[in-house]
Amino acid sequence: MEKLTFYALSAPEKLDRIGAYLSERLIRDVGRHRYGYVCIAMEALDQLLMACHCQSINLFVESFLKMVAKLLESEKPNLQILGTNSFVKFANIEEDTPSYHRSYDFFVSRFSEMCHSSHDDLEIKTKIRMSGIKGLQGVVRKTVNDELQANIWDPQHMDKIVPSLLFNLQHVEEAESRSPSPLQAPEKEKESPAELAERCLRELLGRAAFGNIKNAIKPVLIHLDNHSLWEPKVFAIRCFKIIMYSIQPQHSHLVIQQLLGHLDANSRSAATVRAGIVEVLSEAAVIAATGSVGPTVLEMFNTLLRQLRLSIDYALTGSYDGAVSLGTKIIKEHEERMFQEAVIKTVGSFASTLPTYQRSEVILFIMSKVPRPSLHQAVDTGRTGENRNRLTQIMLLKSLLQVSTGFQCNNMMSALPSNFLDRLLSTALMEDAEIRLFVLEILISFIDRHGNRHKFSTIRARFKGIPSATEEGAHTAILPPFRLHSQQLYRHIYLSCKEETNVQKHYEALYGLLALISIELANEEVVVDLIRLVLAVQDVAQVNEENLPVYNRCALYALGAAYLNLISQLTTVPAFCQHIHEVIETRKKEAPYMLPEDVFVERPRLSQNLDGVVIELLFRQSKISEVLGGSGYNSDRLCLPYIPQLTDEDRLSKRRSIGETISLQVEVESRNSPEKEERVPAEEITYETLKKAIVDSVAVEEQERERRRQVVEKFQKAPFEEIAAHCGARASLLQSKLNQIFEITIRPPPSPSGTITAAYGQPQNHSIPVYEMKFPDLCVY
Repeated sequence: MEKLTFYALSAPEKLDRIGAYLSERLIRDVGRHRYGYVCIAMEALDQLLMACHCQSINLFVESFLKMVAKLLESEKPNLQILGTNSFVKFANIEEDTPSYHRSYDFFVSRFSEMCHSSHDDLEIKTKIRMSGIKGLQGVVRKTVNDELQANIWDPQHMDKIVPSLLFNLQHVEEAESRSPSPLQAPEKEKESPAELAERCLRELLGRAAFGNIKNAIKPVLIHLDNHSLWEPKVFAIRCFKIIMYSIQPQHSHLVIQQLLGHLDANSRSAATVRAGIVEVLSEAAVIAATGSVGPTVLEMFNTLLRQLRLSIDYALTGSYDGAVSLGTKIIKEHEERMFQEAVIKTVGSFASTLPTYQRSEVILFIMSKVPRPSLHQAVDTGRTGENRNRLTQIMLLKSLLQVSTGFQCNNMMSALPSNFLDRLLSTALMEDAEIRLFVLEILISFIDRHGNRHKFSTIRARFKGIPSATEEGAHTAILPPFRLHSQQLYRHIYLSCKEETNVQKHYEALYGLLALISIELANEEVVVDLIRLVLAVQDVAQVNEENLPVYNRCALYALGAAYLNLISQLTTVPAFCQHIHEVIETRKKEAPYMLPEDVFVERPRLSQNLDGVVIELLFRQSKISEVLGGSGYNSDRLCLPYIPQLTDEDRLSKRRSIGETISLQVEVESRNSPEKEERVPAEEITYETLKKAIVDSVAVEEQERERRRQVVEKFQKAPFEEIAAHCGARASLLQSKLNQIFEITIRPPPSPSGTITAAYGQPQNHSIPVYEMKFPDLCVY
């Protein structure tokens, strides 16, 4: 062998004849089953290949590959393994000269076939599969970085390589007891086909360029579909974790796009399959967010929300086609619910990894998809008889709650525009109690920037430890937008308290919202407004204009007691704390049904008669304004009863008619006394009044429309001179008004000597020049 090697190095032009001779001998020995000579020929070829790197090596490689192919075609496992080992040695050699015509199609097909070996002997099957995986790894190494070689990233090759690796990755060896002990086994024998396949898959994906990711991921999706591996989803998640951690970070969004497209393609598949794809998407998106997601963010959320709407339609109609027929696959509603929860979870987990600017965009995007409440919503009844808009609103608000949890920014005004809060609060007036609860939770998640929400999960009138206020300056991100929308938010809190469908969770959310506003902002103006708001809520329970049930009235009393007790301990004004403490102690003795401990329990202890509540059981606004005014708070503002700014938006509440809204506006203006001892009867609104108002408004609109038409017609048809004269007259009128204003502003001040009487007996100041004024003698220059 040494002489042959020396001869080949001395005369490189003889390499092709040496290779042809050895190839002929090997083919003849394989046919005659002389396997010892076969091994000798392959050993000779391997050593010559390792030693020679001349320009004529290409002709020798052709003979070598021909011999390897002959061994791989054999049915003998040992020859297949021998040929694979020789090919792996060849794959690790870096050639000096490129080859323009070499093809590896046969080797890809044969190695992929070996990866699926089903030999009866488990040990031999394992060896063949590992040889197949090593062979594929050698093909990839030989071709992936050489542009002149065959393109291994073509779909015809990837459709064989990737499924072969996944097949071995999926089938973990069962008979581990036959293998030798770890102390005796060499390092290579301890590696299983699954581990080797994972290593090869990672190497393959790590070498993938931008344009090759799609061809590498598509076979993975097809393999998971063909083998129904989305439903257990464990293997699918493992595969995509390998993919996401192996590819270059800047290519992550390509994988996300492939998954999104696959989810759309399977929009009519079973809910369990779609749920599995969404779970995989969730894991992949979280990993991708640490790298580069790029423009895929809104695309991902758009696809998820679209799938959410489709799932709602499927659950309502009971079929994928909207109509149930004999051949229609019946949908299981609980599976669709499971899929919807998986989508919401994915939305939240991915959004939590995004930077603030992208997260705010996602929040606005989801809010834009929420159906806007209206007076007359179209009721689409399906198999469950539920409203499609309602289900869509609930699911999207759930998604928004997931995204908003933990959302923090330096300037909330720039992150979330003002119309976002308008849209969010517009859903707080809806009749559906579940939707109102979600809106309250979303508001809490935006305001709670220091994790204090859990401290107010239960309502109580006594605290063992008051939550600490936020550090100085912590509220600067919330205060500017809050000042702009504070009255709007107070109004919605006030109206939410008056809903008769409220349950304990609603009052706990309202209490948490009030408490977090007080703690996060820690602003005197905010505290004063919230105290006025809570006292107005107490008046709602006392007067009971809304005919609320007994439980709701007791809950409002208890809510006010809990919040005022909290705010009294935060403000630390002794007289204020004493008044709150006295009222609470009086309620404990005489009316425990007005405290949280008796109301917000599993079995509330309520009173049957709440009409004769004495003043000692109520928090008095006059007393609170007196004690807080002495400590520097704005007593004038505290004395004013809270009156909500009612707008047209309140008509979205289905139980509130136009007449009730107008009556309420008339009544709230008549509330002057803090204790409401004297009440002015509300103006009576009759049918004729409403009819006249509607007719008058229509007539005014018609007149305005006619006036606009005449103006447009005049400017279109009138001659230029007439239009110029008209505009000149208006300009002269404007100039005369300006001259009057200037004359008034620059006129010297009136004389100290007194006034003169003008016409009609009215006194008029007499203007004289400054130098003629007579000043008192006490003036010193």
